[in-house]
Amino acid sequence: MVNEHLCPFIVPRNFRLLDELERGEKGIGDGTVSYGMEDADDIYMRSWSGTIIGPHNSVHEGRIHQLKLFCDKEYPAKPPTVRFHSRINMACVNPDTGLVDPKKFSKLANWHIESTMEHILTQLKKEMAAPYKRKLPQSPEGSFF
Repeated sequence: MVNEHLCPFIVPRNFRLLDELERGEKGIGDGTVSYGMEDADDIYMRSWSGTIIGPHNSVHEGRIHQLKLFCDKEYPAKPPTVRFHSRINMACVNPDTGLVDPKKFSKLANWHIESTMEHILTQLKKEMAAPYKRKLPQSPEGSFF
């Protein structure tokens, strides 16, 4: 007899991504974070785009930050690759490429299979609002990598 507590059920990758797609298209929380598929014809659901509207009382307030997320065949066991398309000055973002460094961003460094793209985007938004980042100079709005 199989013990259910020792053998958890793992949702197939595409079912998981379809669930994330539905949540992302509805908008998250206050609507300042959203995400969806970049190419509706991508049957492997690999390429995603995300948007974060800069948090109030931060140097990002009112700015719209665009990101690209790539979920390879290992997702959700391994995190997606996350890259800002909009130029941004953050410690976890490579200033030349816009790539979010998994070693410098805790949500990617401590990835769990239960984590989602929504978690990544909301955590990045929280990082933008951190008090110690309020004085970081930013590129002019509309600058891209």
